[in-house]
Amino acid sequence: MDDILIRYLHFIGIIILTGTLVSEHMMLTGQVTVTQMKKIARIDMVYGASSIVVLGAGLTLWLAVGKPAAFYTANSLFHGKISLFILMFLLSIYPSLFIFKASRSADSLITIPKKVINLIRAELSCLVLIPLLAVLMAKGYGL
Repeated sequence: MDDILIRYLHFIGIIILTGTLVSEHMMLTGQVTVTQMKKIARIDMVYGASSIVVLGAGLTLWLAVGKPAAFYTANSLFHGKISLFILMFLLSIYPSLFIFKASRSADSLITIPKKVINLIRAELSCLVLIPLLAVLMAKGYGL
């Protein structure tokens, strides 16, 4: 029963993570107002919290409940999933710092650098691949 609750928490975290990342991408257009940027900053905080939930639940599934850790550790696709998740974290650092700083700006309009939008798109690309690797792994590929 513990593994079911942890898996559920993992899925809910993934759904929230996806929704917030897509929302950020949709809201970060060429220029935004400070009010919009404050909303984006709140969304980014939820994104960060959901990524912690996903990480915590994922580590718990790997190391504590469900299938034995050796099942995951021996699977190359699992390592691909973890690598993409780490890459997402690294890619999110600059946009999160920009959003945090810009949400405290005194300017009425904030110009969003193309780099921020492209990094979020790269995160979304990783996010598209992670479930594919999960499905393949569940079918026994990667061993």
